[in-house]
Amino acid sequence: MKNSFQRRLQRHHDELRWLYMELYDNDSMFAELCEHLKSFSDERDKALRLLDDKREAAADWYKQNDMLGMMFYIDNFAGNMKGVEGKLDYLEKCNVNYIHLMPFLDTVPERSDGGYAVADFRKVQEKLGTMEDLESLTAACHEKGINVCMDFVMNHTSQDHEWAKKARQGDGEYMSRYFFFADREIPSQYEATVPQVFPTTAPGNFTWLPDAGHFVMTSFYPYQWDLNYKNPRVFNEMMYNFLYLANKGIDIIRIDAVPYIWKELGTQCRNLPQVHTIVRMMRMIGEIVCPGVLLLGEVVMEPEKVVPYFGTVEKPECHMLYNVTTMATTWHTVATRDVKLLKKQLDIVNALPKDYLFLNYLRCHDDIGWGLDYGTLWLEGMGERSHKQYLNDYFQGYAGDSNSRGELYNADPVTGDARFCGTTASMCGVEKAVSEQDAQAEEKAVRLDVMLHAYMFMLSGIPVLYSGDEIGQLNDYSYKDDPNKAADSRYIHRGAMDWKKAGRISDKDTVEGKIFGRLDRLEQIRKAEKAFVAEADAWTIETWDASILCIGRYFEGDKIIGIFNFSEFDKTAWIKEDDGIYEDLISGAELKAVDVSIPAYGFYYLKRKSIS
Repeated sequence: MKNSFQRRLQRHHDELRWLYMELYDNDSMFAELCEHLKSFSDERDKALRLLDDKREAAADWYKQNDMLGMMFYIDNFAGNMKGVEGKLDYLEKCNVNYIHLMPFLDTVPERSDGGYAVADFRKVQEKLGTMEDLESLTAACHEKGINVCMDFVMNHTSQDHEWAKKARQGDGEYMSRYFFFADREIPSQYEATVPQVFPTTAPGNFTWLPDAGHFVMTSFYPYQWDLNYKNPRVFNEMMYNFLYLANKGIDIIRIDAVPYIWKELGTQCRNLPQVHTIVRMMRMIGEIVCPGVLLLGEVVMEPEKVVPYFGTVEKPECHMLYNVTTMATTWHTVATRDVKLLKKQLDIVNALPKDYLFLNYLRCHDDIGWGLDYGTLWLEGMGERSHKQYLNDYFQGYAGDSNSRGELYNADPVTGDARFCGTTASMCGVEKAVSEQDAQAEEKAVRLDVMLHAYMFMLSGIPVLYSGDEIGQLNDYSYKDDPNKAADSRYIHRGAMDWKKAGRISDKDTVEGKIFGRLDRLEQIRKAEKAFVAEADAWTIETWDASILCIGRYFEGDKIIGIFNFSEFDKTAWIKEDDGIYEDLISGAELKAVDVSIPAYGFYYLKRKSIS
């Protein structure tokens, strides 16, 4: 085991030192870093070391077609970490082998930002458990083949963090770990080039601290203080936190707000070259100490623009990135019944190297921002402001023959900009149909819900469910009764897991049973068919109908075609894949992949059986 560490360190040492010295030119701090790497390696327990060796020998273990994720808040899902451990059998029924535990590190409730304002990187929120509970949970997950992901918020700390408290008291050592300025001169220079993240709810990028007599950089909220990665002490200490958490059994570290990590006056403080240096060093540090651990980057841009965060084949950075834009474009497609923009986007993703692995999802804990390709939409006669207005009206149920239900977030009456909140099922019309006791509308809404999941499973990468979507959980309006949540409409889709409804997953006459059973069938197909592996060839096929998307996948002789009707009307996909007989993997029916009739909100998974 010790020889493994030396081998890994030797492989990366020279590049790691070169990059470190390029940023910091500090031999003593680099030597300290290497000493700590050895200590964390020695502290890593035997089971995790064995897992490291196994994954190092099969480097593509996370790119297989059996990977399925689920994200959830620990308290909403099962109360606390012990509760989650008691629900692992349920997760197995969901075919999930990767769980993303939403932020659970120590934070102050009134200054939390959903857990992204960390007060202590080595303490679990008391209501959720302890570090010992985390270790117990990750060990239990590993026994069942379930990987555990957590958020690592490295751009900033909470103002309640030990460093921030000392900085606020005027301790120069700790002030240097943030961006402190005694007057407005330099903050004003930053503001001239740095965009605002939340212009309506948290305008500006600096906060004045009357008690400290200084401004401090706060890109997100006033209680989240940006860390100064020009200080090598910040980098070292945050890497020690990263390794500490990895040694608790975490398999996937989600790096929050990656593009913001490095700040440079006169720039937008986004996507700077030094960010890639830091992520590259973090990747090497992980491969030296805990090579079984993956890095997931949160980079909210179009797929073709996030690819630098994968690094290169010779010098990789993140193992995985989110496919955020495709999620937003998917809902645009639902509202317009027009797949043109989605097809264009998938063509771009499919043309990227197969080493690039994206996480795909329909919904997550956050709102939906309409970051679409408005240049392309303009050519179709859609203006940005008017189209955003239409989308927000549609998903609130006000326009476009919509059955959706949900609420706006961060609506700006001046710019007309807003984001949207709601669960998948409510956006698909299940909430409206159930409230009106309309069985026919309910079935149509369920079909749309399942079709969207079937489409998502067809995309290259790892599909991730948002907890509750597997049972069609609806919007939760009770957040309005909680004064700590009432102003944040994102809580509408952050409701507690309804275990009473989850108990009906075997009843095919219920919404829960219909959705769960149909998703289970899709998940079983995805695991059984090798054409769903990440490295398979993927492409879109012209259907000659604006409402129908067709995706092909091919791997080692196996070919599967997915056809998805985004319309509430029966349609025909005018495809000409006249290369043999196909079998519908859902029904077992045999047919040719030519001029395929497809029902409203229907879909097919067609597998070629024989070649003409």
